[in-house]
Amino acid sequence: MRWGIMATGTIAAKFADTVMKMGGEEQLTACGSRSMEKAEEFAGRYGIRHAYDSYEALAADPEVDAVYVATPNNLHFDNCRLCLDAGKHVLCEKPFTTSADEARRLFGMAKEKGLFIMEAFWIRHLPLLKKMQELIKEGVIGDVVYARSDFGFTAQGARKDRKFDSALGGGALLDIGIYNLGFMHMVMGDTKPSGFTSSYHINEYGTDDFSSILLNYPGNRTASITASIGMAMPREGVVYGTSGSIRLPDYQMAEKLVVCPYGGQPQEICIPFEINGFEYQIREASRCVKEGMYTSDVLKEKDTLAVLELMDGIRASWGLKFSCES
Repeated sequence: MRWGIMATGTIAAKFADTVMKMGGEEQLTACGSRSMEKAEEFAGRYGIRHAYDSYEALAADPEVDAVYVATPNNLHFDNCRLCLDAGKHVLCEKPFTTSADEARRLFGMAKEKGLFIMEAFWIRHLPLLKKMQELIKEGVIGDVVYARSDFGFTAQGARKDRKFDSALGGGALLDIGIYNLGFMHMVMGDTKPSGFTSSYHINEYGTDDFSSILLNYPGNRTASITASIGMAMPREGVVYGTSGSIRLPDYQMAEKLVVCPYGGQPQEICIPFEINGFEYQIREASRCVKEGMYTSDVLKEKDTLAVLELMDGIRASWGLKFSCES
């Protein structure tokens, strides 16, 4: 599939680097930035034929089949809509949109136009996390009772400003808390929580820089998640069942898990990335396009909406709302 990349920042570079290392499975055809200088530098770095200084020109390129949207959170809805209106398939960086309502509108557009769209929630496609789901479904640790995950890092200077800017859809929940919520959605069998309680801190930017959330699920199951931009925290994930646990030293960069039966010998399972983990979502997008699907049956529309609806509810409980209505 011939890809266009919208924006030329760090995450766009990771996507481009991944495609280059996939050995010709996919093609990088075009990139777009807010300046021609940035677009041409990016294109030269990755051997991309077409460079544009506007997103509109990128979306109009007849040689582009699909666009990877890597712009700031607040632009995702309008950028995805632009691509769909131009007849392009879309893989949009997380969070898919800044509200569930915007996401519903994009899924509806894609289905109506016969185009594919998916959130680039890349960990959903990782082989090790799929293996974790299989182990849970098989009852290897009994019935799941409780799970927890943490994610935190520190940011300084311009990066900190960008992460917290409310005009860009900033805040720790949207930036990294979504990984915690998406991971728990996988752990709990794609079941929505029945309720939540939270502790949080709002910073001088008017966005959240810390939250600790307790999620309640049907069947007396619970999960706790912590997200912070300001504290370095290991990305550990643990799932506790009635007869054992599954531990992931790094649930986001998930290449290893340990099954720990209560009273038994731990079993380590390792599934290293082929490249860096992005390759799996790229292949999923191509597969779905080839099969004429409007979205993935691995990361379903209802899964993206479930997490966004939960984030909407959490932010509303904090008195926050980010939405880019257009």
